[in-house]
Amino acid sequence: MPLADSLVINVTRWSTDPVSIALSAAGMAGPKSRPAGFSPVYEARFFSVLHTWNQKLQLHPHVHCVVPAGGLSLDRTRWIRSRPRFFLPIQVLRRVFRGKFVAALKSAFQHGQLHLSGNLALLTQPNIFAAWLRPLFRKDWIVYSKPPFGGPEYVLQYLGRYTHRVAISNHRLVSFTDGQVTFRWRDSAHHNEQKLMTLSLDEFLHRFLLHLLPKGFVRIRHFGFLANRRRSTLLPLCFAALATVLSPTEPETPATQESNPLWRCPKCGGPMAVIERLSAAQIQLRSPPRLVTTAA
Repeated sequence: MPLADSLVINVTRWSTDPVSIALSAAGMAGPKSRPAGFSPVYEARFFSVLHTWNQKLQLHPHVHCVVPAGGLSLDRTRWIRSRPRFFLPIQVLRRVFRGKFVAALKSAFQHGQLHLSGNLALLTQPNIFAAWLRPLFRKDWIVYSKPPFGGPEYVLQYLGRYTHRVAISNHRLVSFTDGQVTFRWRDSAHHNEQKLMTLSLDEFLHRFLLHLLPKGFVRIRHFGFLANRRRSTLLPLCFAALATVLSPTEPETPATQESNPLWRCPKCGGPMAVIERLSAAQIQLRSPPRLVTTAA
């Protein structure tokens, strides 16, 4: 059962270098953070998806990482599962991620791979860059890790909707009148209330173009047994190992319905079956939207 981790990296000015560093650091931090409560070490890997926008089309680079809660043993003969309620020590994960990110940032600066201009031009001087870099180790970095909301399938469906799309879909566009673009956005700070935002055409295009990635930039990256060069060999081993682990514990499907069902239809009196359970947050998300017009 996968866990959804969101590694949020705030970047002051759009540059492919800090985002590439974030993706690489995430890839290196995962294997270094050993799952708690295990003496055998296993090969835990994941895939990551880059998002660069928020609901208002503003620049918000962040990396979503989907991690299987377990992995192949080092001899690749069995699947080792993590604990049901605990996977990775977050304190260790954020320290390792911080170290990998800062080390990669320092290396990029030394090799002239950072593009520092405008209000960041002073950082091109080595002593000023070193002074700016030093306090990063004194802060606690945030690595947000949680079980998947709505289950593993929901996480994959959510990320799948954004992998090959642009920052805004057509159904969110409301109107284009007198050089003003109006679109819908969801206000997560106010119970996901649907609102309308109106921007000038130039501002709308400016925000939209912020999220066009450079040619050849890889938005989705795979690590470990999910990597392109290894998955054809390792994925069949994973499936075989998972089948061995899961087969003794799979519950048998009852051949007949319960003779005394818990719920009956108030109209016809027939038995009712639970097909889905919704939390309060999910009910709020599925409720009809309330539209409130706001100006940027």
